[in-house]
Amino acid sequence: MIATTIQLCTYNRATLLERVLEAAFDQTVPENAYEVVLVDDGSSDETPSVIERARLRATCPFTVVSQANRGLAAARNAGIARATGERIIFIDDDVLVLPNFVQEHMRSGAARPGAIVRGGAIEVESLDELPPPVWGIKDYSGNYFWTTNVSAPLGTIRAIGGFDESFSEYGWEDIDVGLRLRAAGVKAVFNPRALVYHFKPRPRASSIDGMVAQARAKARTAVALARLHPHWRAFLATGINPVQRRLAAWRRRLGLADRLRARLPDRSERELTSRELRLSRALANEAYFEELECALRAASS
Repeated sequence: MIATTIQLCTYNRATLLERVLEAAFDQTVPENAYEVVLVDDGSSDETPSVIERARLRATCPFTVVSQANRGLAAARNAGIARATGERIIFIDDDVLVLPNFVQEHMRSGAARPGAIVRGGAIEVESLDELPPPVWGIKDYSGNYFWTTNVSAPLGTIRAIGGFDESFSEYGWEDIDVGLRLRAAGVKAVFNPRALVYHFKPRPRASSIDGMVAQARAKARTAVALARLHPHWRAFLATGINPVQRRLAAWRRRLGLADRLRARLPDRSERELTSRELRLSRALANEAYFEELECALRAASS
């Protein structure tokens, strides 16, 4: 019987996917102890060619689901439906796992069979110049269930209904799963040795508009999350609380977003400097809270 499933979804990331799959196949556990289940969520780039090459190199059972683009939550559910492992590990398509990755998830899962196992993620700007595989506190995520690197019993994930497909835009679908698992009494443990490298390239000036658009989508799904989970954890995580909303309203009255835009560069292909990156993130944050108010008004009307 297969003990563990690595499940990941991909969309138009052919340039990364080959490396990601190679790392997933290169594990210290026996090849028949785990499987990889990949969902191609309607990619239009060279992803199908990458997948065919991966089939030839796979050293463990390798299942591919190809579907029209339906969003990450629906893609995750398609992967869950095809998984056969007793424990399912979720990663993203911009993650390189270490060779002992599956072994460490299995070890923690054996010690706490019913628990969520959260692993460490080291953010890197290049997959060709990787730092030593040593996790530090700066790489810590406080999310209860973060699909960059997390596992749980497959039966538990299915019992709560998997991912909520109403989260069709970017953001919060894994947080929703974590809140439901927490409400069901599922405990979580952290294993810093279950490590991945998480590819986070420095954004370019041309990325700024995309950062802002993603922030607005995340604000819209934040309202959906808070309606599903109307308690303090969701309100604090999403910013839907009086303190953060009043601070954001004060910044809007001062015209902070316009000031930030004026200090940002033209949308060229050069990498942002550290200062420009901070300004871009601040602009995205302002867009998030502006969109949040619009989404809250729409939800209440």
